Amino acid sequence: MKSALEAVAFDLDGTLYPNYRLNIRLIPFALRELPLLLAFGRARNRLRSGKEPEARILPGEDFYAAQARLVAAALRTPGPHPRDRIERLIYRGWEAHFSGIKLYPHVRETLDRLRRAGLKLALLSDFPPEQKLRNLGLGGIWDLVLCSEVLGALKPDPLPFMELIRGLGLEPGRILYVGNSVSYDIRGAKAAGLRAALVSPFPGSQNRTSGADFRFHDYRKLAHYVLR
Repeated sequence: MKSALEAVAFDLDGTLYPNYRLNIRLIPFALRELPLLLAFGRARNRLRSGKEPEARILPGEDFYAAQARLVAAALRTPGPHPRDRIERLIYRGWEAHFSGIKLYPHVRETLDRLRRAGLKLALLSDFPPEQKLRNLGLGGIWDLVLCSEVLGALKPDPLPFMELIRGLGLEPGRILYVGNSVSYDIRGAKAAGLRAALVSPFPGSQNRTSGADFRFHDYRKLAHYVLR
C-alpha cells in the first residue's frame, strides 16, 4: 500500500462525476435565475477569499447568514429574503438533478477496492453532500462525511481540512485527499499536510503544476496508486 495510507477522502462535485453532466441539467435554471446564480457565485467567491472585512462571517452569524447577506448586496433589488430563495432554489432545487447522473467510470469499484483493503473512506464537500450521495447511489459507504459550509468555511480554508483530520483520527500524511480543483482541493489539502490527488475529466489534461502528489483520469489508476 502506498507508504501506509490509512484513508482516502474525496471532494464530491466534479470529482466523483464530471461537472458538465450537472451543468447541462442546470441550463434551464441558469437561464431563469441568472441574477441569483451570479450573485450566489460572487458571494461564495468573496467568502472563500476572506480578503474583504465585510465579506467575513460576522459575530453572531453562521455561514448561511453571511452568504445570504452578501447575495442580497450583490442583487441590489428587493424581493424574497435571499436565504429563503437560496435554500429553495439552489440547495433543495438542485438535489433532484443528481438522480441518474453518471459517475466517472470505475468510481464505485475503486471505492469498494479501497474499503476491502482496509482504508477508511471520507468525503469533504463545500455543498451539503448527504442527499446528493443518495441520489448518486453512494450513500452509506463512508466512514466520515463533512460539509465545509456547516463547519463555517469553504475550501481552501484550513478549517474543513483540520476537521477532516480530526474526524478520521489519523496523521495528515496518512490521508490522501482527491479533488478536481487545484485552487480549492489540492492547495487546501497540501497546506493542511494531507497528500493530494487531482482528477481530470479528460485524458492528458491533468495540471502538471498543480502540486498534487498524483494526477489521474481513470479511477483504476487511483486504486493502483493507493494500493500498490
